[in-house]
Amino acid sequence: MSCPVGHVTPGDPRPVADPVVIDPLVRDLAGETERLRQAAPITTIDLMGVRAWTITDHAVARRLLTDGRLVKDINQWADWRSGAVDRQWPLVGMVDVDPSMFTADGAEHRRLRAKTAQAITPKRLEAIRPRIEQITAELLDDLAAAGAGGAPVDLKTVFALPLPLRVVCELMGVADELLPRLTDLWTRFFSLLTPQDERLAVIDELDVIFREMVREKTANPTDDLTGALIVAEDGGERLSEDEVVGNLKSMVAAGHETTISLILHAVRALLAHPDQLALVRSGEVSWEAVVEETLRLESPSTHLLMRFATEEIEVGDEVIKPGDGVVMSYRAIGRDRCQWGETADSFDITRPTPGRHLSFGHGPHICPGAALSRLEAATALPALFARFPELATAVPAEEITNLPVLTQNDLAGLPVLLGTPTGA
Repeated sequence: MSCPVGHVTPGDPRPVADPVVIDPLVRDLAGETERLRQAAPITTIDLMGVRAWTITDHAVARRLLTDGRLVKDINQWADWRSGAVDRQWPLVGMVDVDPSMFTADGAEHRRLRAKTAQAITPKRLEAIRPRIEQITAELLDDLAAAGAGGAPVDLKTVFALPLPLRVVCELMGVADELLPRLTDLWTRFFSLLTPQDERLAVIDELDVIFREMVREKTANPTDDLTGALIVAEDGGERLSEDEVVGNLKSMVAAGHETTISLILHAVRALLAHPDQLALVRSGEVSWEAVVEETLRLESPSTHLLMRFATEEIEVGDEVIKPGDGVVMSYRAIGRDRCQWGETADSFDITRPTPGRHLSFGHGPHICPGAALSRLEAATALPALFARFPELATAVPAEEITNLPVLTQNDLAGLPVLLGTPTGA
């Protein structure tokens, strides 16, 4: 196999080929991933009318994710400065967002991330573990009720979606009565079927909800993630209201979306590979291995938007110019045959060192909620299969489709048959 080297060799830039068009309706994700892999380590893509570079090679992505010449500041994007991209671009909500650790670079990023790290500590996560287990048990009861009598039930609606949303909102101190509204708002925010005027209104409403919550908790301090972010200090300086709001909005969006994908894809893969399900049920292979292999094969982020070049960056025979946008195509990266061999497209929980994937990122901007997502999945999956040992998909594989969400690897649903639950 001929593989591009991870340390990039300078060369004369070649003419840029036609970009790979990224389908916002996600009708052929496997074919799109293969086209991107064939163009590795870098190619251009068309994101709903906007051209950008994308990285599809594991080694190159690992290097560029720590390259200080790629920044999150949208004002470095030539298309933004020129007005070629404005608020009417359907993906603008993914790149033009409130100030937070997700959009800052360098010293400012370290300041914001350090304060968030004070709020999401291993001690705080360990303290919430019993609550994750309790919420899981409650949702399994709901699942049993929904599937009573042998009726098919959507695992996403009843279990995989409410679990991480309830957990992250409880961690943040969001009132329970807001959960249905937040579910609706985030669904419309991510869907590429949402008209842009409606999406902008969704963004505004989310801002109002989180800003009101931050102001209330500033006036009346609480022992939750929001309260911790409000009072987090470093050298006597606290986060501004805009920074707290920006961090919280980004964390709740990324926090629950990531885990929905992880749980659904893990269940789908295990049900399609009963021999591997038997290995994990017997204890021969750990649930952690299931989590890591699922993350590698079906990265929760299909295409992560976006970083912007401040200087020329040579990648193989191509040159990323100052002002260019760069996307990390994590699903293609996770299936890089140069990293994982000819079985890169196969689900294999016995694979050596699957945890070397980049699905939660790498470098300074590695996902701050990765530990929470792993904890939720490692709690939910064994509990689900223990409660429903006869669990099976209720529809043929070709009827399980992705949502029209360009950035997230999100299934529209996963209809299942529960069989006879334990203890019934």
